[in-house]
Amino acid sequence: MVIFGRAGFLNSLSGRFFVLTIIFVMLAEIMILVPSIARFREDYLQLRLEKAQIASLALLTTDGTISPQLEKELLDNAGVYNVVLRRDAVRQLVLSSPIPLPIDATYDLRTVSHAGLIRDAMAEFFDPELRVIRVIGSPVEQGGDLIEVAMSTGPLRAEMLEYSRRILAISAAISIVTAAILFIAVQKLMVVPIRRVVSHIAAYSEAPEDARRLIAPRSGVREIREAEDALKSMQTQLTSALRQKQRLAQLGSAVAKISHDLRNILTSAQLFADRIGDSADPVVSRAAPKLLNSISRAVSLCETTLAFGKAEEPPPTLARFSLRTLVDEVLEAEIPDQSAITPVLDVPAGVMIRADHEQIYRVLSNLIRNARQAIEATGEPGNIEIAGGEADDEWWIRVGDTGPGLPPKAREHLFTAFQGGARKGGSGLGLAIASELIRGHGGNLELLDSGETGSEFLIRLPKSENMGEV
Repeated sequence: MVIFGRAGFLNSLSGRFFVLTIIFVMLAEIMILVPSIARFREDYLQLRLEKAQIASLALLTTDGTISPQLEKELLDNAGVYNVVLRRDAVRQLVLSSPIPLPIDATYDLRTVSHAGLIRDAMAEFFDPELRVIRVIGSPVEQGGDLIEVAMSTGPLRAEMLEYSRRILAISAAISIVTAAILFIAVQKLMVVPIRRVVSHIAAYSEAPEDARRLIAPRSGVREIREAEDALKSMQTQLTSALRQKQRLAQLGSAVAKISHDLRNILTSAQLFADRIGDSADPVVSRAAPKLLNSISRAVSLCETTLAFGKAEEPPPTLARFSLRTLVDEVLEAEIPDQSAITPVLDVPAGVMIRADHEQIYRVLSNLIRNARQAIEATGEPGNIEIAGGEADDEWWIRVGDTGPGLPPKAREHLFTAFQGGARKGGSGLGLAIASELIRGHGGNLELLDSGETGSEFLIRLPKSENMGEV
């Protein structure tokens, strides 16, 4: 679990969305709260009028006189200072008590508009000063023409404040729950796919040559899917350009060496050609093959160099196949039946690897061919040992021989083009290309050992299908 600090959370997309959701919901609730307070104030005043009317009925059912104590109790229960009824065009003060302050304002609930209710409510809400107001309304149940009361604004404002606190508390709870739900939705629909894209970018930047690190677009959100498609296209082009750049750089550094070697080869060819042209000596028959051999070496070197500079290896097409079957195919092609070289196999028939069949064939073919040529150069019989297997997280292949081993100079730059050639006249491209193909699988080709008793190479191929997954 990733634990965010306060600053880290607020700087994240989901964190800002969470905070903005709370703010917007609270703003919406406040916009609803203003008319709600106005309606609450109207209901409160209307209730005071109804209680005052009920209190006045107690007097009307008597002979017109009640005790001062009962009159005070009726007015306190109604929450007013006096009650005035107008019936049959006669205005009558029904109940009254001393008013502590002059009447500050009069509000007629019969004619006030909705905007007027909001204006009066807000003015009262934000005015802490205690005032006495007159409220006029229509009696219920046709109990007269009008009823008016005088009352204090203190209890009214206290009730309005309490009501607003309750509404704001409920609004805050609703906004937090809403923001939490939207936070989870944004995490699932946006943040997780975006983090997946970012993780692919980070994984790809660590090893641009690893084709398994190319993103596989799969998001269900259209905009993010378009971003994934664009990222995959960019990664594919960048990987190809990087390989081309590396090869061209290596090609440029080798120009001087190639020019020198080619000049020497062609000079030898020129000398032999001069003897053929100037003499009818029987040596001609012996010089002709040497001439052809020199020219052949020159052409081979040029063709190999140009081919390497133009080559663009495609990303591996991964599929499952039998490692033992592949090794048998390579041995059949590289080791003749009458050869003095004996292949020694230790590859279980049940080992199934997931890789590009053609590219792994090329790698094994290069390693086995190099081993065969090294043994043949000694003029003695020998063995080529091929072993393979799998661990929990990778497949491995070992290729060893009983040849003379690699010279120290070749081991220093074994997988560098034009510098790691182990044979005289070789360009050193075979192992460089083989190493590049294995890196394209996310694996590694390394030289385990090389000495007088032979050489041994190890191929490692990871089982994970995509290093950029989250």
